Amino acid sequence: MWRVMLMLCAGSLWAADAPHLFYSKSFPGSVPAYAQLTVERSGAVEYKESAEDDFSLKFKLTAEEVDTVFGLADKLEHFKNPLEAGLKVAFMGKKTFRWENGAEKSEQQFNYSADVSAQQLLDWFERMSESAQAKLELEKSAKYDRLGLDKTLRQLLGSMERKRLVGLEQYLPLLDRIANNESYMHTARAKAAEMAEAIRKPQPVQ
Repeated sequence: MWRVMLMLCAGSLWAADAPHLFYSKSFPGSVPAYAQLTVERSGAVEYKESAEDDFSLKFKLTAEEVDTVFGLADKLEHFKNPLEAGLKVAFMGKKTFRWENGAEKSEQQFNYSADVSAQQLLDWFERMSESAQAKLELEKSAKYDRLGLDKTLRQLLGSMERKRLVGLEQYLPLLDRIANNESYMHTARAKAAEMAEAIRKPQPVQ
């Protein structure tokens, strides 16, 4: 018994000390004006549009996606070095990259970085934000704007085809619910079913 308890305690401590990444972007006047993401090494992602708000949207990255994201953080030495390019460019929002692993913490803030790995990691965070925002918009349309649902689904499909969405399995419960609910228009139901099938059985990369 004591061995089981010891293993559970060790597992809890390991989970508490597992590394995670934090990203935020503050850009007054944009929509949303603020967004933040926390990404766990397990792939769990939490998205919020206010640091003080209790509401958050949670989803999970695939193992390949999370390996890529943490691999970029490794290349950037966990944000121990400045990322700001210092060039005269337009303000594109204050971004924060933060690495936390137990007591180890390191953080950098920047408007624009010329570092290729930083640009790639920023794009991943932006895609996570877009994915969460698309999920919120789909939930909103499914609940309050059934006539506009087909348009929302087409926009979601367009984002999928442009490879702007990650953690695609987060959409499956809602897409299935739309596809199987006869109160929605047939075109929306058919589109939802088509998208769910594409997520479950992705086409191999040529």
